[in-house]
Amino acid sequence: MSDPAAIVAAARSWIGTPYLHQASTKAAGTDCLGLLRGVWREVIGAEPVAVPAYSADWSEASGREDLLAAASAWLIAKPLTEEAPGDVLLFRMRPGAVAKHLGGAARVGSDASFVHAYTGHGVVETALSTPWRRKIVARFQFPEGA
Repeated sequence: MSDPAAIVAAARSWIGTPYLHQASTKAAGTDCLGLLRGVWREVIGAEPVAVPAYSADWSEASGREDLLAAASAWLIAKPLTEEAPGDVLLFRMRPGAVAKHLGGAARVGSDASFVHAYTGHGVVETALSTPWRRKIVARFQFPEGA
């Protein structure tokens, strides 16, 4: 697995980047997937695949778990209860919906937080409060760096 401290530092270095759908450029614009891609480039190296264009409502109409499938292909799945800094968290924003938001765990325990790109807010570090925890559908860790 890659160094959790390096992953958290890389994610936090994006804080303040404005939200921009489909973008992945620190300080210029990113969405949640773009943030994960940027952290990957910094701690792992080149992205393993090109990300195709996607709409804001991707996967919702079809009900396909595209984000979950991609995370399962490139990241290492771990139990939801095994929290660690640097974990990638996938969220269902409402019950029955596909997983379509993600962020990186920055702190764990009673003051847990995660870094994510959120519509209308840009990249922020948010407390991993009970409402956010209820939305977590999967937890992953980064593979070993290149």
